[in-house]
Amino acid sequence: MPATERAIELLTAAAEAAHDKKAENVLAFDVSEQLAITDAFLVASASNDRQVRAIVDAIEEKLRVDFDAKPVRREGAREGRWVLLDYLEVVIHVQHDEERSFYSLERLWRDCPIIPLPSPGPGAADAAGTSSAVE
Repeated sequence: MPATERAIELLTAAAEAAHDKKAENVLAFDVSEQLAITDAFLVASASNDRQVRAIVDAIEEKLRVDFDAKPVRREGAREGRWVLLDYLEVVIHVQHDEERSFYSLERLWRDCPIIPLPSPGPGAADAAGTSSAVE
């Protein structure tokens, strides 16, 4: 069964919030056929710890305000290198560029369908640094 409509709505809102804070390489994967614990993953990266935290804060605020959603689990926020937000339907990973490159989550989930996300709006990360597909 593919990702639920609510999962896609949460992913879309999270991606918009991430783009607003200049997140790079924002990707979403439908992992519902592979995992029983969640429908989808969102992966985004940033060039420094402060930006990782800003992206995480923006995502949490957007999902709280728009969907009354709070993560049931939040890990890594203190270090700001790899923050995981678990909303049950979706799990959001915001990683420092170095962690993103080293752990390569998109390689691990490359067989899962990519969920299309909106392009970043004006003022968000430049198109060269943002992608919606696995290369």
